[in-house]
Amino acid sequence: MAALEDAVKAADGGLRVAVRLTPKGRRDAIEGLAETADGGAEIRASVTAVPEDGKANRALVKLLSKSWGIPKSDIAIVSGATDRHKVLSLICEPERILPRIADSVAAAS
Repeated sequence: MAALEDAVKAADGGLRVAVRLTPKGRRDAIEGLAETADGGAEIRASVTAVPEDGKANRALVKLLSKSWGIPKSDIAIVSGATDRHKVLSLICEPERILPRIADSVAAAS
């Protein structure tokens, strides 16, 4: 079973978050946790934006910023800019943001 601790890791100055993004979805939303093929986990999210010219990535950053209360400028895509599977870097205080991430994932499940 997927665990939040497998999708969210502590990093210098904040957190690293694994996300599986579905573009052209019905709505912009965090949809819970998903298990990866290697036994890890990632947060599932969908956005209505199309995956061209970075539109879906910008929509993802906007969604997470709003959901987790982090400025958009403090969220960066570290890997997977052109892939569904992404790793994001959050510049934040982990102890303040982790409960928000957990709440948003729990609400979606």
